[in-house]
Amino acid sequence: MDLDALVAELTERYGNARDEARAGPMAAYLRHQFAFIGLGSQARRTVDRAVLAGRSAPTEADLRELALRCWAQPEREYQYFAVEYLRRWVPKLPASEDFLGTAEALIRSKSWWDTVDELAAHVVGPLVLLHPTLVLTMDDWIDSPDLWIARTAILHQLAYKDRTDADRLFAYCLRRASERDFFIRKAIGWALRQYSRVDEEAVRGFVAANSGSLSPLSCREALVWLSRRDRRPPAPATRT
Repeated sequence: MDLDALVAELTERYGNARDEARAGPMAAYLRHQFAFIGLGSQARRTVDRAVLAGRSAPTEADLRELALRCWAQPEREYQYFAVEYLRRWVPKLPASEDFLGTAEALIRSKSWWDTVDELAAHVVGPLVLLHPTLVLTMDDWIDSPDLWIARTAILHQLAYKDRTDADRLFAYCLRRASERDFFIRKAIGWALRQYSRVDEEAVRGFVAANSGSLSPLSCREALVWLSRRDRRPPAPATRT
């Protein structure tokens, strides 16, 4: 793959689509941590499809280099491009275990929930499924002082459904249950909520047994779907 040509075309098309009126509010939404070109999701994906049309499948080296180049750009849309490209290709290559190091570098740099969560669920998660020994790295990450690395460990099983290692999920939640940071507490609740689609009784039981350790935010988020369903009125009886 000619990465120079791809990046050049991406830069040209993004530049031509710049919308300063939208860029300001988009930056404000992420607390002015990142500059924006001003492309909404739909418009950006239209540009992205045009850039990628007709290009060959990447190698693992291509994925790594493209992601790092996009991360070096100041505008956030480039990082979104990279995340979606990785999400598309990492499960298909399949990437080697070493690619987790690239994912970690991206998570630690220009860190915020908008990129970290996608990398956690759709890049790190598939890598761990492809290479089960990487779960040992997740066991290390859950204790990381970097909240985004710890959040990734909590969320990496988010898309696993019935392949979720529930014991590990619950253990991770308890390991960080005393954490005061909003993003860790929210991640715990989100991960449990997602697993409640697979085994609601296990989640109900876990939250009930550990409500004194889990934050109210985590408990509330974990049970939000189940609580809404519990409040629904029963369906009217049908006549026979």
